[in-house]
Amino acid sequence: MRARDVAVMLAVMLSGMTGVRAETYPSKPITLIVPFPAGGPTDTVARLMSEHMSRTLGQSILVETVTGAGATIGIGRVISAPPDGYMLSIGNWTSHVGAPAIYPVPWNPVNDLEAIVRLPVSSLMIVGRESLPAKDAKELIAWLKAKSEPATAASVGAGSGAHVCGLYFAQKTGTRLQFVFYRGGAPAMQDMLAGTIDTMCAEASQTLAHVTAHKMKAFAVMGRQRYAGLPDVPTMEEMGISGMDISFWHGLWAPKGTPKDVVNTLNAAAVKALADPAVRERVAALGMSIPDKAQLTPQALHDFHKAEVDKWWPIIKSYNIKIQ
Repeated sequence: MRARDVAVMLAVMLSGMTGVRAETYPSKPITLIVPFPAGGPTDTVARLMSEHMSRTLGQSILVETVTGAGATIGIGRVISAPPDGYMLSIGNWTSHVGAPAIYPVPWNPVNDLEAIVRLPVSSLMIVGRESLPAKDAKELIAWLKAKSEPATAASVGAGSGAHVCGLYFAQKTGTRLQFVFYRGGAPAMQDMLAGTIDTMCAEASQTLAHVTAHKMKAFAVMGRQRYAGLPDVPTMEEMGISGMDISFWHGLWAPKGTPKDVVNTLNAAAVKALADPAVRERVAALGMSIPDKAQLTPQALHDFHKAEVDKWWPIIKSYNIKIQ
């Protein structure tokens, strides 16, 4: 009888401890790792989300940029962190699909992280310097094929969305590109505006202001739907070239083993932020869109992320990309 009483008491105590943990998380500031330079689209989304989520959670979310090795250094830091919900990773296609396919990392981006929520998504577009003679994608392809030397194409790193998108475009269209690698999108945009780079497969929201100001040309969207910010720019599918579907999506992750109640708390705070009219207005101003509510669960991000890795890793590895 005494043994049974002790067991009951222990069960009650453990239950109480679990309740306290659920009630008190978070009890200190949270660090959100951005694996890209400050000022880019992912950093912008991180700061937008962290500001709103901090108010909901009652604790600061400190945004920290940790760059290098195609974003794998920042992701690796989160993977190796204690699974307590106090260090999170925001990332996109490049950091959580492209880079881990070619960099020699000891982890798997799907298996070694806990998915929290999908975040705003943008499009990738084929853009070019304003002085290019081509007016649309068909003329661009014809111009590329007619050149005796490959046209230059900006990339923000080996295995990045810009790089793989450019390789994919060249393969599908039978054209040639000479890639010029940059540390981030901002310096690539500077050279594009200066006319020293011919083309780029760029994140659409970064190009929006430049295209509308007629400082850069947008030729086609690399997706199934047109980009809301530039609705007159057709998709590659509409231009008669099928299969060119690659989007610039974001997500939020925690280290593997983070308790489910912590993941759910973070998910709820993120979903609340994405439902706020002020946040939605800001996301729209960035030229991005928010996934449907059904796609905002942890399982939805996990399944979507896995599908992207399963689709793109064989394609990326077939290119035999060398780390720069």
